[in-house]
Amino acid sequence: MAKILEKMVLGPGIKSLVIDSPLIARKSRPGQFVVLRISEKGERIPLTIADWNSERGTIKIVFQEVGKTTKHLGSMSVGDEIIDIVGPMGQPSEIKFYGTVAIVAGGVGVAEAYPIARALKSIGNRVIAIIGARSKDLLVMAEEIKEVVDELFLTTDDGSMGRWGLVTDQLRDILSEGMTINRVITIGPVIMMKAVSEITRKFNLPTIASLNPIMIDATGMCGGCRVYVGGETKFTCIDGPEFDAHKVDFDLLILRLNMYKDKEQIADKVCV
Repeated sequence: MAKILEKMVLGPGIKSLVIDSPLIARKSRPGQFVVLRISEKGERIPLTIADWNSERGTIKIVFQEVGKTTKHLGSMSVGDEIIDIVGPMGQPSEIKFYGTVAIVAGGVGVAEAYPIARALKSIGNRVIAIIGARSKDLLVMAEEIKEVVDELFLTTDDGSMGRWGLVTDQLRDILSEGMTINRVITIGPVIMMKAVSEITRKFNLPTIASLNPIMIDATGMCGGCRVYVGGETKFTCIDGPEFDAHKVDFDLLILRLNMYKDKEQIADKVCV
């Protein structure tokens, strides 16, 4: 059992929880995730660790309510307990000195990018963040990101904050203008990560994508999170979640993510 210590509403349907979890907090590294279950018969869902405090023994998760379980999680209150939480899972991000790193993130992927940006900056990289959302209300953790990067670009689909347009518009422009970037890390909707990888491929720019497939046991046994990378089947839970974006079969990943949408809608209506 893990008690919820803090809860914040970051935007419409977007919430953050600070959870008491000393063992996970002590071991967490940028890019890793947890798998949690909120009821005895509930599904297990993976959520990236957005931050942690090893001294306090807490971790922070940020999520968007898109299905039955995340809606249930979002309805929980401070003092409630999550029935089980496992982690940290997955391979940590590769934190090295690259020179200039661009973090390109969208939606709740911005929260997931935060500890990676902070870690890269802490060892001397110049870190540029390009973050975006559909509108100002859905843009999360912009202030926190701003504090740990050298330069921040904001975009919104409707122009309510920052540049009108997509993060890929901003990325394409700064690369076309000749800005030197040594590595790109992209986190967010799969279609966005695919678009980022298509742009950086033209510039022969190393790019890492943090993938978010369907996941069940998170131990490499069920195969639910399998992705196709460089002609090989990989399991996101144990081989990832980060992979060379130029080798990822994004179209297959999108297809697999859409496989159970109809069943999710049914579960949302009939299950209790």
